Amino acid sequence: MIALSLAEIAGITGGQSHDIPDSGLKVTGPVVIDSREVRPGSLFAAFAGERVDGHDYAEQAVAAGATAVLATRPVGVPAIVVDNVTEALGALARAVVERLGTKVVALTGSAGKTSTKDLIAQLLERKAPTVWTPGSLNNEIGLPLTALRTTEETEHLVLEMGARGIGHIRYLTELTPPHIGLVLNVGTAHIGEFGGREQIAEAKGEMVEALPPADAGGVAVLNADDQLVRAMASRTKARVLLFGEAAEADVRAENVRLTGNGQPAFSLHTPTGCSDVTMRLYGEHHVSNALAAAAVAHELGMSVDEIATALSEAGTLSRWRMEVTERPDGVTVVNDAYNANPESMRAALRALAAMGTGRRTWAVLGQMAELGDDSLAEHDAVGRLAVRLNVSKLVAVGGREAAWLQLGAYNEGSWGEESVHVSDAQAAVDLLRSELRPGDVVLVKASRSVGLERVAQALLDHRAEGEVTGR
Repeated sequence: MIALSLAEIAGITGGQSHDIPDSGLKVTGPVVIDSREVRPGSLFAAFAGERVDGHDYAEQAVAAGATAVLATRPVGVPAIVVDNVTEALGALARAVVERLGTKVVALTGSAGKTSTKDLIAQLLERKAPTVWTPGSLNNEIGLPLTALRTTEETEHLVLEMGARGIGHIRYLTELTPPHIGLVLNVGTAHIGEFGGREQIAEAKGEMVEALPPADAGGVAVLNADDQLVRAMASRTKARVLLFGEAAEADVRAENVRLTGNGQPAFSLHTPTGCSDVTMRLYGEHHVSNALAAAAVAHELGMSVDEIATALSEAGTLSRWRMEVTERPDGVTVVNDAYNANPESMRAALRALAAMGTGRRTWAVLGQMAELGDDSLAEHDAVGRLAVRLNVSKLVAVGGREAAWLQLGAYNEGSWGEESVHVSDAQAAVDLLRSELRPGDVVLVKASRSVGLERVAQALLDHRAEGEVTGR
């Protein structure tokens, strides 16, 4: 973070200084919420959670080098005491971003946010120093922590923004007002909380409403292939740039195809020319993500050849998202267990089918959470799709939702050993260890709460035996 004195931080947050010998002392290191991540000059933000209270680690944080603690009560070491630590972090982030004048790129969508953010980061990093959201820390705590990593050298700040209700994205954009706002898609993720796709679109569209007008440099990057996203053009005064496969898209893909390994290739067209792309990532769904990233990079001055080269060389920055690993015996494990919704589940299954041409394929799937009244139908549909794609074996892991996955496969015609329902991750591992053959391809995917990454990790464990390790 840029250097701020404790007096400045107190002023920005409206906090009171406690046990501070010199208010001129400066925070020069990162702002952290885990005392184990403290570095010299850090500011330790203490949160009181259900299981752990960060205030109990204040003394440890200062001993490790933190300049002070941001807290809601005195902690016996240098501290700035505020009413609400989350709001204080947000105020700090807003002040730092305003002071630096960094170009802010913000993105949201129902699926593909983290993968697209990682692509944008890898493209823009080639042009100038860039800070981006680590993993999917896209909420009211993660976003300020990311923004507070910026320095005087940072030219681009790329922020993923998530929403679980109306007003969430509006709040995040008030903390770090974007210059470029990207909306990827409107799907069914969290539909149980929102109530419908129209409500999701209402929430996601808050992104473009927050942009400055076109004459002040605001740019709304919208998916031309998603009608609910495309309609958001009427909700912004910013200039609109469309991406997608539609003919009228400003940044579009033509001749889309998959290589024999399931990696997408296409011809990238931008307003300044065209160039060919062959990605290292897996699955056709990454084409849309790549086009979104290309549109942002185009707006920030990269040439079409630079963009194509960067997209062709980009990898995965965030774990458990279509991580592809081949074991010594030739079994390929695709760990996509970070999260799941109907759209991403379908994309992953299609990627598995493409990767597994001529090989046995396994889909180890678990619950897609927060689907509300649509849960039964969506799990049933995924089970059916696995059969239609000729996945060799579906392993549905867990309780009721997994049973619905298996039932969908059964009703689609999977009556033999092509699908099975197992109780938990360990049962899935035991089954796979007994039946996998060299050359098989295994996809592991479910919502984060299911913890199916343990299955992928166990399959990649070099030990012949062993229990599934806990999360």
